[in-house]
Amino acid sequence: MDLTSLIPQFGGLIWTLVFFVVALSIIVAIHEYGHYIVGKKSGIYPEVFSLGFGPVLWSRYDDFGTKWQIAAIPFGGFVKFRGDANASGGIDGDAIHGMDDATMRSTMHGAPLWARTATVAAGPVFNFILSIVLFTGIILARGIVSEPLTVGELRILPVTQELQSGDVILEIEGGAPPSFEDGAAYEAFMQNLPQKKLLDYTVLRDGSETTVSGPYVYPPIVTQVAPRSAARDAGLQQGDVITAINGEAIFAFDQLKEKVEGSEGATLALTLWRDGETVSADLTPKRVDEPQPDNTFKTFYRIGVIGGILFEPATETPGFGEAFFAGVNQVWRIMTGSLSGMWHMITGAISTCNLSGPIGIAETSGDMASQGTTNFIWFVAVLSTAVGLINLFPIPVLDGGHLCFYAYEAVTGKQPSERALDLLMKIGLIVVLSVMILGVSSDLFC
Repeated sequence: MDLTSLIPQFGGLIWTLVFFVVALSIIVAIHEYGHYIVGKKSGIYPEVFSLGFGPVLWSRYDDFGTKWQIAAIPFGGFVKFRGDANASGGIDGDAIHGMDDATMRSTMHGAPLWARTATVAAGPVFNFILSIVLFTGIILARGIVSEPLTVGELRILPVTQELQSGDVILEIEGGAPPSFEDGAAYEAFMQNLPQKKLLDYTVLRDGSETTVSGPYVYPPIVTQVAPRSAARDAGLQQGDVITAINGEAIFAFDQLKEKVEGSEGATLALTLWRDGETVSADLTPKRVDEPQPDNTFKTFYRIGVIGGILFEPATETPGFGEAFFAGVNQVWRIMTGSLSGMWHMITGAISTCNLSGPIGIAETSGDMASQGTTNFIWFVAVLSTAVGLINLFPIPVLDGGHLCFYAYEAVTGKQPSERALDLLMKIGLIVVLSVMILGVSSDLFC
């Protein structure tokens, strides 16, 4: 049973919070385990591994003497090493006073620079590893589109079509479609197809070539609803086919796109075909800033639906190496896209409404979970990459800030003074809290 199917049955808010906590707990546990295991292997003694903050609900000691605990506030976690004053680090003067050299070596404050650096860096690195593992697993499970393009499962559309499952697509309107892997060529081919309700498909069926009639390759069908979108707010569902906008019939996804982009944010009246019935829905496109190939951003109006071709392409299982490198590439794309977006927000090129806070992330986790386990796992991988990246920012109180202190120590041969560290930590905390407030404001008012 797919547990995400419970969301609409037992209340969206409760299950949104549940899946948000689940997603965050997985990511935090992996992050903190990175600190824990690398610190331990580097000779730094972990006293406490905590999932959550506040009152302890459950705890136990392992054979090594580390206390493992689950606390009441499930929005974070920490590893407290020997000699730390608290969960955020800092020197516990009373604890380290009078320590011999061997014991001092087992603290974060007496360990060599390489051990401290590796321990701090391990948290974000483990987040990236988690993302790569999840992306790789999903790609292996989903498979890649078979070559040549072959009809898998036909989508349910309000028109009669002659294509059949297993048909190998040789030509569409007299042209052979390029490899699905060659994204640019494939997109150009599809864009150049005549925009007609019915197209001629030459297929290989049971060893023989035949030409059949079928709907436009990209019909206005909803294959996925984006989280926190106008379509989500209006109740659009996976499998809906948009047949008309403001009373004007459409048959191609590009027609839908043109109508939405040309709306300038005006409310649109949609006519939907859903499970053989006609349904109406009114929605207002939202303004979004989207990254472009030249790393700039462009403003569009979107309703938040993802389309697809008129059938599910048949797939084949890729090799592990191919899936792994695709997973690595996905992590890299998320990191570079996030950095570009943040830079454009800082410079004012795009709105800060593109920033999501905890409310927005929670809503997204619930939306993704409601669309299936695979989509939820994909979201966890995306969020894990984001958490790892944010923790590498050179801001005191974050891992990146500590790594900057270690870089200073490596260059100068001495650690920053306690006074400087205290001041920088306070500044870093103010920066982090300010960003959190900005994120919450974006969630509430954008």
